[in-house]
Amino acid sequence: MSYRDLRNFIETLTALGYPRRISTENFRTPNFPLVAEILIWLVKRYEPHNEIPTDVDTEADRIFFIKTVAQFMAAKAHIKLNTKRLYQADGYAVKEMLKISSVLHSAMKTKEMALEDRAEEDNKFRSDIGSRISDLKAARQLASEVTTTGAALYDLLGKEVDLRERRTIAIARPLDINETEKALRAATKDVLENVAKTKDMLNNVVSDEASLDAKIERKKQDLERHQKRLQTLQSVRPAFMDEYEKIEEDLKKQYDLYEKKFRNLSFLESQLEEHHRLEKERSNTQIKQSPTSQISLAQSSFLIISSEVTNEDSDLGVIEDEGSDSDLEESRPSKPRPMRNGLMTGKQTA
Repeated sequence: MSYRDLRNFIETLTALGYPRRISTENFRTPNFPLVAEILIWLVKRYEPHNEIPTDVDTEADRIFFIKTVAQFMAAKAHIKLNTKRLYQADGYAVKEMLKISSVLHSAMKTKEMALEDRAEEDNKFRSDIGSRISDLKAARQLASEVTTTGAALYDLLGKEVDLRERRTIAIARPLDINETEKALRAATKDVLENVAKTKDMLNNVVSDEASLDAKIERKKQDLERHQKRLQTLQSVRPAFMDEYEKIEEDLKKQYDLYEKKFRNLSFLESQLEEHHRLEKERSNTQIKQSPTSQISLAQSSFLIISSEVTNEDSDLGVIEDEGSDSDLEESRPSKPRPMRNGLMTGKQTA
């Protein structure tokens, strides 16, 4: 493995759009999961609908995976891969994967060049069209004139039957010089009237053009005057601008103070809630432990009373040795007996 091959492989993967970053240190030691991931991505890049096994946990799965990839690339792309080097999953596997990535990268470059050529052709065609816009306008005008002329010719041909009869009658009729002269004079008069109307229209066009030029000049003067006024207003500082800036600075300070107080208040509220929660837990714990404390208190009081009774019995035994039994029986007090509830009851005398 050479550093150049590794660098070329990383560059081609980046150009193809591989989602992960690959370092030159990833292939210093065998890294089969990374190699498997790259091979799956390259195969999907070559044919998205192809399904290959992705389980590479055991040795048999890895061997089957490498064989499947090699067979696919040999059948579809005519690329011969060394399966032993691919199974090593180190720098030698990079050389094999570089064969696939190089083919995909060259195909992408060819596609980009084709797109660039097509874009250049489109731009050239657009520039040619832009240079011939006047020709296009003239062609459109001629096409509209041809359409209008054709429609008029169609209407005239439809009237040809009646016009033929009239033309035949007019040719057969003897020519009258007076009537012809009269018709010519009427036609001349109509032409002269049309010429006068056209001249009047031309004069009106000249006057309209002059009025439009005057309006344009007046609008230009108004525009210049408004621009000068705008520049003057932009250069003049407003009357209350100083007070506005001062109020704005005060507002900013007040907002900073409000932000600090709000943050402190939020913190104190959280601390208060935490304190209430702890107090509630402590009270619940005391409530749970109160029956146990009462039972232990009763047991301790019972033990104290029992010890007192035992001491009294021992004292009575000593007195019995010194005196008579009858005297002691008469003078012996009633023996207290402990009850289950911890209370003392005296023995009734007969």
